[in-house]
Amino acid sequence: MSTSPTQPPPGPHGAENANNGSDTQLDIAVIGGGIVGLMISLGLLHRNMRVTIYERAPAFNDFSTGFAFTGIARQCMQRLSPHIVDALRRVNDWPHHEYYRYWDGHTPDTKEAALMFRMPSRELDYCSCVRSQFLRGMLDRLPEGVLRYGKQLVSYVDEEGSGKVVLSFADGTEAEADVVVGCDGIHSRTRQILLGEDKPEAYAGFTHKVAYRGVVPIEGVIAALGEDKADNQCSHMGPNGHVVNNSTHSNIVAFLHDPTPWPSPSLPSSSSSSPKLTTPGTRTEIQQALASWSPSVRALVALLPERLSKWAIFDMADHPAPTYARGRVVIAGDAAHASCPFHGLGACMGVEDALAIATALEVAWGEVGGGGVGIGIGRAVTEALQAASKVRLGRTQWMTQSLREMGEIYQWRYAPTGRDAEKIRAEFDYRSRVAWDFDVDKMVEETKTECERRLKLAS
Repeated sequence: MSTSPTQPPPGPHGAENANNGSDTQLDIAVIGGGIVGLMISLGLLHRNMRVTIYERAPAFNDFSTGFAFTGIARQCMQRLSPHIVDALRRVNDWPHHEYYRYWDGHTPDTKEAALMFRMPSRELDYCSCVRSQFLRGMLDRLPEGVLRYGKQLVSYVDEEGSGKVVLSFADGTEAEADVVVGCDGIHSRTRQILLGEDKPEAYAGFTHKVAYRGVVPIEGVIAALGEDKADNQCSHMGPNGHVVNNSTHSNIVAFLHDPTPWPSPSLPSSSSSSPKLTTPGTRTEIQQALASWSPSVRALVALLPERLSKWAIFDMADHPAPTYARGRVVIAGDAAHASCPFHGLGACMGVEDALAIATALEVAWGEVGGGGVGIGIGRAVTEALQAASKVRLGRTQWMTQSLREMGEIYQWRYAPTGRDAEKIRAEFDYRSRVAWDFDVDKMVEETKTECERRLKLAS
């Protein structure tokens, strides 16, 4: 398949899908062409803004892993751009069973480990997809020339009073923009510059959790767990680890607690090097860690190939960012609040960020272009980005901390719950309610109100 995006048809706003070169558009640089970067870009294009995406990879990355999106995230996608929802609809997969189930994977039972609790799949309201397929669907909805590969950000200059933010890339080229949106992931270069390379909050930290992933024959999963478990998504919990099997792709993920330092820590660097998220691992490492676990889980792990990649999990729970915006630059998704994958919410928080940022910029551009405020575009977008940051800061940082704690809960390392099934379920339910009992319309209105308030004060 060609990696060149094709030209989509015009959207509801007519010109939303074309960077027509007009000077009457807000010019936005998006750093990073991942899930959140593409969603923000499509949302801004939908609002008739001019967008250029700068992606450090030399070509489309076909790396595949699973993503899950809540109903709240899908509401945000719809409000950002119908193109995003359409791309997801074409590749998504819905739960096949009424419940997600959480098992005691440690009890040395000769049959099945004990069921700890279950959660209704309709209530959780997840739909899942494969990352590469969803990315491809969104890429196909971008206009030609919007996405530029091989552009690794080295630095930017955002001087007060200057006409544009000036971006410098590792290939020696430069670019200018009215606004910069950093969606460059866990080890974000945009975040380092925005917060200061000497600040601990500019860097994600190792959580002492690692993940091993593998796809195995479904027949082996049935033999290990039985047909019922093999045909469902199950989480198997125990001391210092948990193992997830997903029926859709015969996918197994083993998460382990790792007390040792990660060999490639996150350190200040303006070079092309970044901390490596993977290192060679083995099935034997997992088997040794889970040697006392139930026979069924050990049989499941035995299906994995001997040679595996070990993925480090980094987050920003220890040193959260004090702000997501400074000047005409804002960060979103993992660049703003990198989090653990233990509740399937990291990408969902990024979708919410995207809608808040797009909303704030739309308000600011409408006020400046319509003569509603007596300030320049530079000051207007600065106030808009501060508004989006303020609205998003509390929720996302609570979620980052909660996801870190969920990893401890699943691995029976969280003192308030231990291995008590009822207490674990209560924590799961409470944290889920915070994530899913969320009013998207209220967030949008709060963003608009805060943006308008700041613009009025600044004028």
